[in-house]
Amino acid sequence: MTRPGATGRLARYGLGVSAGPAPVGLVGPDGLGLWDAAAQEPADPGAAEILVALSRSADPDLALRQLHRLAAAGRRAGAGGRERLLAALRDDAGLRRRLIAVLGASSALGDHLVANPGDWRAVESGPDELTPTADGALAGDLTAVPGLRRAYRRSLLRIAAADLTGGRRLEQTMAALSALADATLRAAYDVAVGELPTPAPPALAVVAMGKCGGNELNYVSDVDVIFVARSDADLTPATTVAARLIEICGQVAWQVDAALRPEGSRGPLVRTLASHAAYYRRWARTWEFQALLKARPAAGDLDLAGEWIEQLQPLVWTAAERPEAVEDVRAMRRRIIENVPPRELPREIKRGPGGLRDIEFAVQLLQLVHGRADESLREPGTLAALRALVAGGYVGRQDGEALVRGYRFLRSVEHRLQLQRLHRTHLVPQDPAALRWLAQSLGYSALPGREAVEAFRADWVAHAAEVRRLHAKLLYRPLLEAVARVPANQLRLSSTQARRRLELLGFAAPAGALKHIEALTGGVSRTAAIQRTLLPVLLAEFADAPEPDRGLLAYRQVSEKLGSTPWYLRLLRDEGPVALRLARLLGLSRYVTDLLTRDPEALRLLADDAELTPRPVAALTDGFIAAAARHLEGEPDPGAAIRAVRAQRRRELFRIACADALSTAGTLAPAAPIDVFAVGDALSAVTDATLAAALRVATVDAGAARAMPGLRFAVIGMGRLGGYEMSYPSDADVLFVYEPPPGVAEDAASGVAHAIAERLRTLLGMPAPDPPLGVDADLRPEGRQGPLVRSLAAYRAYYARWSRVWESQALLRARHVCGDADLGAEFLALADRVRYPAGGPGREQIVEIRRIKARVDAERLPRSADRAMHTKLGQGGLADVEWTVQLLQLRHGHRLPGLRTTRTLEALAAARAAGLVDRADAAALADGWTLASRVRNALTLVRGRPLDQLPRHGQELAGVVLLLDGPEAHLPSRTGGPRRWPRPGEAAVEGPGEFVDLYLRTARRCRAAIERVFYE
Repeated sequence: MTRPGATGRLARYGLGVSAGPAPVGLVGPDGLGLWDAAAQEPADPGAAEILVALSRSADPDLALRQLHRLAAAGRRAGAGGRERLLAALRDDAGLRRRLIAVLGASSALGDHLVANPGDWRAVESGPDELTPTADGALAGDLTAVPGLRRAYRRSLLRIAAADLTGGRRLEQTMAALSALADATLRAAYDVAVGELPTPAPPALAVVAMGKCGGNELNYVSDVDVIFVARSDADLTPATTVAARLIEICGQVAWQVDAALRPEGSRGPLVRTLASHAAYYRRWARTWEFQALLKARPAAGDLDLAGEWIEQLQPLVWTAAERPEAVEDVRAMRRRIIENVPPRELPREIKRGPGGLRDIEFAVQLLQLVHGRADESLREPGTLAALRALVAGGYVGRQDGEALVRGYRFLRSVEHRLQLQRLHRTHLVPQDPAALRWLAQSLGYSALPGREAVEAFRADWVAHAAEVRRLHAKLLYRPLLEAVARVPANQLRLSSTQARRRLELLGFAAPAGALKHIEALTGGVSRTAAIQRTLLPVLLAEFADAPEPDRGLLAYRQVSEKLGSTPWYLRLLRDEGPVALRLARLLGLSRYVTDLLTRDPEALRLLADDAELTPRPVAALTDGFIAAAARHLEGEPDPGAAIRAVRAQRRRELFRIACADALSTAGTLAPAAPIDVFAVGDALSAVTDATLAAALRVATVDAGAARAMPGLRFAVIGMGRLGGYEMSYPSDADVLFVYEPPPGVAEDAASGVAHAIAERLRTLLGMPAPDPPLGVDADLRPEGRQGPLVRSLAAYRAYYARWSRVWESQALLRARHVCGDADLGAEFLALADRVRYPAGGPGREQIVEIRRIKARVDAERLPRSADRAMHTKLGQGGLADVEWTVQLLQLRHGHRLPGLRTTRTLEALAAARAAGLVDRADAAALADGWTLASRVRNALTLVRGRPLDQLPRHGQELAGVVLLLDGPEAHLPSRTGGPRRWPRPGEAAVEGPGEFVDLYLRTARRCRAAIERVFYE
């Protein structure tokens, strides 16, 4: 017995924590003689070293109890067994460290040692003598089950000892366990063959699968195998041997699982080589090819096993080309999670979210897809395959390192859990004592303010979260599906083959395209490797565009500008659909390409659907003004301020154009695809913000605050800006209004106000890398002959005396854009009296509107224009609809509040609701306006410059059709629902032709409605 006070001293060695104040076996007549009860200290220096080793084990009390049991078993065995054990522990530091580590970590191996007291000598030698090959992994009598079982446990004991004391890293431990499994399979095979009544053994191969096949076996796991016979004549004896092998291994070590064979447990246990080949060619599902990634010869006829693997390898590396392959792998992973009991899911380190299966499935899917052309990826082991994926550029370095760390952590946890009782489990325990043991077995120790269990939990949560994130990132990468659709024989081509392939894809200059490809993929750099992965997919996307060569050239230009930035190729490879989105944009839109080459950093917006959502005007205005303000503080620099504003505008134009061009691309569409109305709103909001920030800069540049404090100034939006119907080529139609400070004459204030307006127009229109914004004030009173800026009183006087009907019509779209809000409200109150006059316009004014419209039709349409195909001034075009709706607003706006809106289709809907237009005519007008607006935007996106004329044929027409193609196009159809335009290859000639017919038909119906409504 220990005396009072001894417990505290023993606690320094971790003893007494779970065994009470007097640990069993420490002292007493039957004890180990390690503690001097009188002196309350270790009995001798050797005993002190043993106590220190106990303290460093996962469970010191367990280690002490098992050491005491082992010593007692040695005494019972006689011949000084107890004394030799204790002497060896005192003298051999390596033995002491290894044996006590096993005793504190595994009660099951402790039981084995107690039952076989001489087997502790198995850990006398160091880990260098532990070979990870099947030959020599077992020693002893291997001719019968009892001897084989003891030999297996001795080998397992040595592996565990090396593992627990750092003599072997995780990969080496897994390889050693796999080698031990191979040796056990071979020994069991020999026993089974030896029991056959005939001396000639059958030609039977045992193929290792799963973790054993990947050389990453854990301590307790089913060993997955497939049995292969040479011929039909071998089937009967081979089946006998296979069944007996399964029985022997179950008695010796672990269960042999042959469920990965064709047809699973319903199929025959053994098949011939030919039968296997026929099954995999015709019936095998994706998961069966996924399982074959880890196949390797293990026992029996190794040459036959190698032949079996060689026959099936070509099938493995084409499996990913099946249309359903990628989704099959994803669905299998989801089913595994669904089959975990909900109460166990948070503790599952293998099958649960963030577990080992997440890593394995991500790696295996990447292998199936990319390994078709890259043989370096054909590694059976998860870590080896992951390293190859990183080396080949398929997985980012940081992501790969995070997955390696997560895998090692989770497998180490799994090993410790299974080693304790040699019981198959993947659940982290809930019991506090068990958790403490697990943490300590993994090397965690208590620190001031933090327990070992807390440290373990923190690492577990962090690793699981990162694994889950990367699993989703890699397994659900859209690029995977796109790469899988490219046949393997097209992923790696010679120059001649590549040129022929480019010709078939529709490249007009395949030699030039080949030079671009060689420039991007040449060399052995990581950048070139990633480009080699991306380009087969991108080429297929460019081929869908009217001008594939231009798309490839633009991609090369962007790549050369961004190729040295560390994030560019990583973004294309890893971040969602960026690569496919970029290919569509570069192939179809010169407008987007021009914006991107001016601002390559904007490419990041394509990574996130939320970034493709146009921003509200308030947020835009705040951001634009803040960008300008940074250059207006201290020593103002108006030039730098306006450049910052215009750069912000360029970024927003890119955002809107990308969302517009991608919104008809199906799975590439943003979360909330935008239509032509949302595009108009977004472009108008960007223009509002640009004008607001430019007004701030112009006010500073003109020195207005010093020259005329208290001057009020406002910008009124007109035309398409006022109607929230801006298109990409639209200028900003505005009026400028000011109000002098109290007591200051208008003439004195007009110069300062004029300077502000002139500076605003100049700043936004001056040459720069960013797209200019034309500021058009021609809708002001007296047009270009009138003053650029007027006071509110001057506007009031002019409209009261001189206003003409076209000016009333122009004011229908007037709204306050920026500047003094009160002044803007006062101006709009004045405008209401002009645009919605009591009683409406007289007959002469209506005739005047119709006369002006006829003159516009005759004079403003370009001579070379095709009136039927002109989206703005043609028959049934935008101007036709807008003049018609505005006439209704002028005539009836004074009595129908619903018509008092600056938006064309809102006013049209109000007119229909009021009975001013019948349902059919309203629908024809709305269809005509919507289609013309969409086509006008699409023409600008495709051409890169303003264009109102829809061509009847050619590449620009094909580009418009492709941009308007898709489930979100909402083009008019006979049924009134959305319609889809054929892509190249579906109806290569009829698609654009059908679209032209639709446009003409829609415009004719619209024009007929206009004749009835406008000229009634």
